[in-house]
Amino acid sequence: MRAAGRTGTVALAIVLAVVLCASLAVASVLGTAGLPPTAVLDAVLARLTGAASGLDPLDEAIVWQLRLPRILTAAAVGAGLALAGAVMQAVTRNRLADPYLLGLSSGASVGAVGVLLLGVGLLLPVAAFAGALAALALTLVIASAGGRGLEPGRMILAGVAVSAFGSALTSLVIFWTATGDSYREIVSWLLGSLAGARWPAVAIAAGALLVVGLPLLRSARTLDAFAFGDTAAAALGVPVVRTRWLLMVATALLTGAMVSVSGAIGFIGLVVPHAVRLVVGARHRRLLPLAALTGAIVLVWADTAARTLLDPRELPVGIVTAVLGTPVFVALLLRRRGRA
Repeated sequence: MRAAGRTGTVALAIVLAVVLCASLAVASVLGTAGLPPTAVLDAVLARLTGAASGLDPLDEAIVWQLRLPRILTAAAVGAGLALAGAVMQAVTRNRLADPYLLGLSSGASVGAVGVLLLGVGLLLPVAAFAGALAALALTLVIASAGGRGLEPGRMILAGVAVSAFGSALTSLVIFWTATGDSYREIVSWLLGSLAGARWPAVAIAAGALLVVGLPLLRSARTLDAFAFGDTAAAALGVPVVRTRWLLMVATALLTGAMVSVSGAIGFIGLVVPHAVRLVVGARHRRLLPLAALTGAIVLVWADTAARTLLDPRELPVGIVTAVLGTPVFVALLLRRRGRA
């Protein structure tokens, strides 16, 4: 059943916000160390107030240096990918579009693999972000070649071509040079992992969500206009070409920032907007914020499952989202077919 009107949307947003806060609290307790909720709360309050903590220094480090930054990064990345996916699907008028459509994931992978092989892992976020932007630039140049502008179909095809090229280049570099520990580190990143997330990662993901994500939330009316086609959008006063460029670049910046700290995590940006759209409808004023909240919740729990299900071994979170996302996406497709 779809939420009715603004009141229903606000109520659902409040519920999702409460669920997200509860998810963050529960996820911070779960793990190998088995710390009780009071210990987590003690560590957080001690850091925020400057008071002395009653915890063992090791336990306090587990909470403050490992779990909290990882959980908060998962929430920010999940929100960012879901928001980017919803915007991308509207701009391209393609419900199969996801945040990586323009070759961003493959471009980020090329940059990340390069710095990992050079042994300068500290530059990984910078290199991944730069690779994503380079892939975006190449995609947009190809899509707009011949002076035809940014048509949705050409953007998709250009993105597929750039993705294939980036993936081939990454595979070639790995095959030719990667060995031992570097190979395992590269594969872990390519599959999507939040294991190395620390406070700088929180700053990058949350900062991108605030700087780029908030303006995207305000583009709801424009995205609604795009749903009726370029001609209708232009008739409604939308400068189609310029707005499409701005939205694509903004989405790419947001996605690039997320990929730079998490690797390529699939299905969040594809499945979450579909699921939320079934509940609240296609109006982006409702869809965008609710998709962001839902994406945050989903990735927090996916990452929690990744680090606890096979304890003491840890799965890349991208594997978990793929295993869970595939049947969910198929179910959503079947449900939509049944309504057709």
